[in-house]
Amino acid sequence: MSVAIESFLATLAAERGAAPNTLAAYRRDLEGTEAILGELAMASRADLGKLSGAWFDLAPSTVARKVSALRQFYGFCVDDGLREDDPSSALPRPKARRPLPKILSHGEIERLFARAEDEAASDRPDALRMLALLELLYGSGLRATELVALPVSAVPRDAPFLTITGKGGQQRMVPVSRRAQAAIARWMEARPDSGSPFLFPSRKAHIGRVRLYQLVKALAARADLDPAKISPHVLRHAFATHLLEGGADLRVLQTLLGHADIATTQIYTHVDSARLVALVNERHPLAGERGGR
Repeated sequence: MSVAIESFLATLAAERGAAPNTLAAYRRDLEGTEAILGELAMASRADLGKLSGAWFDLAPSTVARKVSALRQFYGFCVDDGLREDDPSSALPRPKARRPLPKILSHGEIERLFARAEDEAASDRPDALRMLALLELLYGSGLRATELVALPVSAVPRDAPFLTITGKGGQQRMVPVSRRAQAAIARWMEARPDSGSPFLFPSRKAHIGRVRLYQLVKALAARADLDPAKISPHVLRHAFATHLLEGGADLRVLQTLLGHADIATTQIYTHVDSARLVALVNERHPLAGERGGR
């Protein structure tokens, strides 16, 4: 990989506090493009124009992500004096619509929790851990990476809040419901006394994102729900969507989710609007007339 890409990634880490997963994604996209064009810092507008053909079979959303990485890279090159011009205007311009997040109904959430609560009644440590994980995913809207790395010191003592370190090292306070507090307390009693600083420890450090993903999928299957519909991130989406349906303010939701840009949070207004349209089409008195126009 070129020195220019290494310098760009180092700048993202130092100045923006980019997370390791973010840096890895930029690295893959830039290295992949460099494999096609050669050294990116030396690429011309004509070189970048060839990417439309090279990326022809890729999804528009994938192309949009790669283009975003390249635009930022060339902006860095100009700012850092690595080149005088910015050739990124020659990059492909995919018309990608941001997909709406997957939605879980209130009934599906209830079935998932009913199964987790039934299993936790046995007081088995694995079942108590699963219930605590579920309460924090849906009850507080945590990202998977935030949840698995949660330290014991973040567990609320006097105030019903968690201190979360999110993307870019940004901290925020997240409310914890009484249900979640009770589930965490039960888990703390059963949690192995290994001296680990993490709330959900493993042999090496803490449980990983992949393991959390597997646990949620397995619980969904045991609750007779389609595992393909459910993941830790879908539960975070459900948290946001159901809060918005209940009248939550968009700015409050932005704070709870830890979004740096409210434009990211606004996707949930589209979800709510889509549900309203579906409701009118299905329930309006004229919905069944003339093909439900």
